[in-house]
Amino acid sequence: MRITEQQRKSMVEASTEIFGRNATIKLFGSRVDDSLRGGDIDLFIEINGVDPLKRKKARQLISRIAAKLGYVLPIDVVCKDDNTVIERIHKEGMNGLSL
Repeated sequence: MRITEQQRKSMVEASTEIFGRNATIKLFGSRVDDSLRGGDIDLFIEINGVDPLKRKKARQLISRIAAKLGYVLPIDVVCKDDNTVIERIHKEGMNGLSL
């Protein structure tokens, strides 16, 4: 996993603050492959139930992580709740590494 422990903790804290303790956060994409370099950070948030504000919260999550780390990281957030139509990106996220 190509993120630091500080980044991991900040992402988990921010996710819990915004989505609550019942949401699951996973890292997926190029950052899970230790042999690669660079790339953005792809986060998958799985929400129990339905959250009509999930897109707004995803934007808040990106801002909160940047504030916690003191700089802006290239971060993409994919959210899935009980109403989400599962697409390829969701399947990739579901197979990510739990933070």
